[in-house]
Amino acid sequence: MVTTDIPATQGVLLAGGLARRMGGGDKPMRTIGGRTILERVIARLSPQCSELILNANGDPVRFAAFGLQVVADDVPGFPGPLAGILAALDWTAANWPEIDWVLSAAGDCPFLPRDLVARLHEARERESAQLVVAASGDQSHPVIGLWRVALRDELRHALVVEELRKIDRWTARYPLATVRWPTEPFDPFFNANTVEDIAEAERLAALDDAA
Repeated sequence: MVTTDIPATQGVLLAGGLARRMGGGDKPMRTIGGRTILERVIARLSPQCSELILNANGDPVRFAAFGLQVVADDVPGFPGPLAGILAALDWTAANWPEIDWVLSAAGDCPFLPRDLVARLHEARERESAQLVVAASGDQSHPVIGLWRVALRDELRHALVVEELRKIDRWTARYPLATVRWPTEPFDPFFNANTVEDIAEAERLAALDDAA
């Protein structure tokens, strides 16, 4: 569970992508270091969030072994991660109306920081931000961020009416904070996009497991 000085935060793991660069299928189900990527993501975020849900499309039974509520997009056409974030905001508003914040993370990032939620909330409070995203080095990772549940209607309008798809175009509309992490000894936001990335992830998993 989260510590008492961090607001209750619903976590959503975004696994709704089509994984075209891996020939299709669910990237989080790939195995590195003897564990699926999704297992590693869950292990990192469970202690930081009040609860975790999984955003994925298609038959949810394939994720049954992980014990997470699976929430699908309700905006058709696979419009990207913003649709998954919207689904999580709507689900949280309906099921946990007392929770104001949702933490989104890519389901294919196995080495997420253990202080992710705490540091994002610290930046939000310090900078009076409505949205917070993570970064490492010079690269922003807008899919990994903190989202205010109260913005869900505005996000739905942007997705459905304006057909907006890029996260950074959405976040540019609001006071935004960015929190940076170092990339040594490895980038905590490394994600497995290709078959070659899986080989690199095996090497990093050995470093991470030894830490």
